[in-house]
Amino acid sequence: MHSTGPDFDILLFDHFSNHCLANTVEPLRAVNMISGKAHYNWRYLTVDGQPVQSSSGLQVAPHGALNDGQGTTLVLMPSYDFRAHQGWQNTRLLRASAKRYQYLAGLDTGSWLLAQAGLLDGYKATIHWEELTNFSEEFPEVEVHRERFLIDRDRITCSGAMAAFDLIMHLIIATHGPLLGLEVAQLFMTRDSARSHTTPSRTSARLVDRAVAIMQANLEKPLAIGQVAKQVGCTQKTLESKTHAELGTTPQTVYRRLRLNLARKLVIDSDLPVTEIACRCGYDNASAMTRAFKSEFSQTPRDFRKSSA
Repeated sequence: MHSTGPDFDILLFDHFSNHCLANTVEPLRAVNMISGKAHYNWRYLTVDGQPVQSSSGLQVAPHGALNDGQGTTLVLMPSYDFRAHQGWQNTRLLRASAKRYQYLAGLDTGSWLLAQAGLLDGYKATIHWEELTNFSEEFPEVEVHRERFLIDRDRITCSGAMAAFDLIMHLIIATHGPLLGLEVAQLFMTRDSARSHTTPSRTSARLVDRAVAIMQANLEKPLAIGQVAKQVGCTQKTLESKTHAELGTTPQTVYRRLRLNLARKLVIDSDLPVTEIACRCGYDNASAMTRAFKSEFSQTPRDFRKSSA
């Protein structure tokens, strides 16, 4: 199926969760900001095109009604009072909408409305854990699991607001790779969400997290990877193996990306000369940093600064 609409149409209902909405769209916005490219776009819809109010009183004027929607993914976000939205009118609209989207996603309690419409029959799915037992009993055709989020073919379900952040991070990493995922996670001060929920070894994850923190604290005067490994209590070979397992690349590449991320931030947010930026990012001279910067971001620092002005 070819999509002509935005990546995400987010269907909001009265009493939706601000937290869930922010955890869905803010990582997408961050990808666009960090990369300087519009990788993602999204719209807000309501069933009838009228404004809705969140559980905490935030009013949202939508871009349109559900009938107007067409895109890659339709995201249902009812959150509180979801049972008030399970009538036959909404069921009919959801079934019709399913033909216009490649994927259907139920976040928080959105899984319930998808299941009510018969759109999760034969699928693995999850829901907010407070509703898990009721969900399983109400919809025996659905294979219910207690997970933070589940992706089963063209259906996506998620258990709550914090899990929505994990889900979006998972999708970002799957599309753009772990290094950009790491950068987005750092922006939100949560490195752990830069990995899939299926990561097998939390001990391994913590070791890599500590190594990244040490790198981040030593950008102006970079350490040798062996020194980083020693500070986290392992050999360089072990750190390289763990980093590759967690982030799909070498610690040297991660360190280089962190230094260049800082360089990019200084290029955009300051008037510092390139020579000073190079010094602050651990490069011996401006030429070396310029070559690395262009290799990473396809522009020299000076050109990047002009294009970002």
